[in-house]
Amino acid sequence: MRRSYVLETTSVRSIILASTSPRRAELLSSLQIPFEIVPSHADETILDHWTPEEIVTELAKRKAEVVYETLELSKRDAVIIGSDTIVVRNGLILGKPKDVEEAASMLRMLQGSSHTVLTGVACIDGLTGSSQVEYRSTTVTMKALAEDEILSYARTGEGLDKAGAYAIQGLGAVIVTGIEGCYFNVVGLPLSLLSDMLANFGINVL
Repeated sequence: MRRSYVLETTSVRSIILASTSPRRAELLSSLQIPFEIVPSHADETILDHWTPEEIVTELAKRKAEVVYETLELSKRDAVIIGSDTIVVRNGLILGKPKDVEEAASMLRMLQGSSHTVLTGVACIDGLTGSSQVEYRSTTVTMKALAEDEILSYARTGEGLDKAGAYAIQGLGAVIVTGIEGCYFNVVGLPLSLLSDMLANFGINVL
């Protein structure tokens, strides 16, 4: 499935977002540059010894590479963006929960303490194949939650497709007491970092 977001812009290059995440699409559209969505079905297998930083940067690059490798000739002037987000608590990496029970388990680990959210961003030039991969880190503090609150939030299903089992931009905002770093990084796409990266490929947001 391909979707296009077309807005007025001074950019001469097209952008492809290698993601099916509606949150990333919404964030990217806020930059007021046109882009197309091409789902990436990259292998997300990771190695046990990888650091959190290596995980998000490698997976972000894989997602962009899969789309780059299947790029139509007419799309070669595009810059492909891939991204990946994880949550880390005391060295334990939390991805997306597989069900409500696992979501509740993650929330029990996160409640009443701080954790780190890392998002990797990869940009690949469709013409040259050159790439840039970076990541951003944000510290999030979650308030202490009673068991019934944990179960109630987990059962909403809001966190089932999100790393760490919560959505800071949704109902999950009521369980977060503070952040240190980029808010958009927690949502799934650090916009200031992405803007700087796109400038290196000839796309100036401002």
